[in-house]
Amino acid sequence: MEQDGTPFSQKKQAFRQEGSTRQTVLFLLKTNGQMNAGELAKQLQITEMAVRRHLSTLERDGLITPTVVRQAMGRPTHMFSLTEQAELLFPKNYHVLALDFLEELEDDPETALIVDRLFEGRKRKLIDRYAHRMEGKTLEQKVTELAVIQNDGGYMVQVETDEGGIVLHEYNCPIAQVANRYQQACGCELTLFQQLLGTDVERTECLAKGGGKCSYRIGKVGAVL
Repeated sequence: MEQDGTPFSQKKQAFRQEGSTRQTVLFLLKTNGQMNAGELAKQLQITEMAVRRHLSTLERDGLITPTVVRQAMGRPTHMFSLTEQAELLFPKNYHVLALDFLEELEDDPETALIVDRLFEGRKRKLIDRYAHRMEGKTLEQKVTELAVIQNDGGYMVQVETDEGGIVLHEYNCPIAQVANRYQQACGCELTLFQQLLGTDVERTECLAKGGGKCSYRIGKVGAVL
């Protein structure tokens, strides 16, 4: 969650849908590096006052950061640049690099087993990272916390409760390209959920296997673990 309470995944979707002046501001900062309000106003052909309104919104959303630059003459000027969070709005092809590395390991008989160990290692790191957030919580609270964790990772989670227990749905898979090729990713996610929640978890639908979503049926409601 971000400072204003809006998940970054929602901000990213809104940013793409806008097609707005703010999107152009971010593009200019991406291609030109640091710029001040006057330079942006000239590029956009709008007033500095209008630019500053957009800059204020972008700064509030954590997408840009100002730096005060002192000049030989005149008043200091505020230069704006992108934050790491803003960089996530631009196209990335990390999955291609990851797949290339994994396939290279898999193709070599001497390193093929390393692929499994890599996924297991990732699972252990995630457990170490999030286990403390589950301490002292009921099962329902743990599932709610897990939904927050997964939403922050871009999984678009929805949680439902029925007579059979709790069902967690993931409508997006940020690592889909890897999961489609390496089922170890799905297996590690299932084990991760079981260990974080401390109860039985059953996957009933899987995006990587042609499903419309990933769905998990989880234990019994109300258990304190």
